[in-house]
Amino acid sequence: MTHKAVFLDRDGVINQDHAYVHKIEDFEFIDGVFEACQQFQAQGYKLVVVTNQSGIGRGYYDEAQFAQLTDWMCKQFLAHGVSISGVYFCPHHPKKAQPQYLRECECRKPNPGMLLQAIEEHDIDPTRSVMVGDKGSDMQAAQAAGVRTKILVESGQTFTEEVRASADYVCGTLRQVLDVPPFIS
Repeated sequence: MTHKAVFLDRDGVINQDHAYVHKIEDFEFIDGVFEACQQFQAQGYKLVVVTNQSGIGRGYYDEAQFAQLTDWMCKQFLAHGVSISGVYFCPHHPKKAQPQYLRECECRKPNPGMLLQAIEEHDIDPTRSVMVGDKGSDMQAAQAAGVRTKILVESGQTFTEEVRASADYVCGTLRQVLDVPPFIS
């Protein structure tokens, strides 16, 4: 049996995007994140984080620091009764990175690699799943992976009409996502 999932971008969706967040003391959950994720989970969705982390490639922090922060973040979710099924990240950048991370890859959004890997590893049906992101690249990755519903959260940003048009719904925050199909019956 396949599962449905909510794919969540991290910076700007789960936490405030302060650019290259990699320390626990700088990680600030956006209001309503835990409550929204509790509702997604209650509706039978697996929760999967898919995040570009070019700060690793740029040398601002390393994979061990990212892993430590990710472990802490997942424990915060667990403390609120929310289980994160997987966290997928891309450390690469095509132009601005240290040599071992300098490349075009399939995992960096807008490419669908992280979503496709999660779909395979967690037996997820993309046609029953949702992507929630705060950038056009999140919407493009979801489209390329066959994810049915694409939701853009503003988190205080403004978008071009083209980016807004790439989403099925535009919400102010993750909490407001609960007010759109497929989450309302």
